[in-house]
Parts: sequence; C-alpha cells; structure tokens
Amino acid sequence: MPVSSVIWFTGLSGAGKSTIGAAVRDHLAGYVPVEYLDGDVVRELSPTGFTRAERDAHVRRVGYLASRLEHHGITSVCALISPYEDSRAWVRGICTRFIEVHVSTPLSECERRDVKGLYAKARAGTISQFTGIDDPYEAPRAPELSIDTTRVSLCEAVTMVTDVWAVRVTRGLFRFAPPQSPEYSPARSAFPV
Repeated sequence: MPVSSVIWFTGLSGAGKSTIGAAVRDHLAGYVPVEYLDGDVVRELSPTGFTRAERDAHVRRVGYLASRLEHHGITSVCALISPYEDSRAWVRGICTRFIEVHVSTPLSECERRDVKGLYAKARAGTISQFTGIDDPYEAPRAPELSIDTTRVSLCEAVTMVTDVWAVRVTRGLFRFAPPQSPEYSPARSAFPV
C-alpha cells in the first residue's frame, strides 16, 4: 500500500512554490495517489483577506484538508506562502508525515519575476499587508529541505524533493529516475524569467 504524506512548500510570492509543487505532483503521480493544493486556487474558492488572523485561518484550512487527504492514503502537495511559523507548526502537528520545503529564493529575484506587479504595488503603497514588504515572512528554522531557485533548475528541484520524500516517507522503498520530460530539462530552468 502506498505511503501518504504532506509536502508543504512555503516561501515568498514568486519564489517558485507553485512551479515546483505542480512538477512534484506530476512526478509523484506515477508512484502514489497525489493531490495538489495551491493556496491561490483555494483562496479563490473561499475568499479571505490578508490580516494575520485571516492568513492563519487560510493556512490551517488548507493544512486540515491536506491532513485528511493524507489520512485517506493520498499524498498532498501544498504550495502556500504560509508566512507564519505558528500556523505552519500547527499544520505539521496534525499531519503524520510532513515535509516542509522552504523555497528560499531571494526577495530581489521574487520581485524581478513578479508578472502581476504586486511587489511594485506594495512598494508604492497601493496594496498593503504584502508578505516580504510590509508584512513579515518568518522563514522556517528547520525545514526538511530548502531550495533557492536561482541556484537550481526545475528538474534539480523536483529531484531534491522526491529524494527527500523517498527517504523520509518510504524509508527508501521508492527510488526515482530523474524526470525526463522536456518541461523538466536540466538545461532550462522553467522558473519565470
């Protein structure tokens, strides 16, 4: 029987959480039942604000859903900014096998990638409570994995995550071949430029 888990990607907006998370989901789908939960998509289904309390509630809502999927044998790959240590710790506490992946891309690179112009709006003061600008991001103190997307390709990031997953969750039961499809090409990053 497959071993389920929760793989939780956290980091600033534009860091690469969704890109890596979706690619990890695609890769794991060949081995175990898997579901992908993106914080922005869930937020669209259940709109909420950006105060600390509202962000905590959003993270806990997605975390609870991920824990239930895990309980029923489905690995959950979750990509949320999840800026506060307390709410991430709460999610970790309700999951049986939790892997925290800090996508630690520097703020300057996240700003450079910003296709929606949100960082520019936050810097100009037209939007507030923006993580990394006027709202804090509490970086994980001891994540299972940290990935700076300025230093690795998407293929390398997927391999790093699935290697940690294989060791921590399956105790080496699964061994993955590196992703082979063109969108995972090690020669091309696939992170926004």
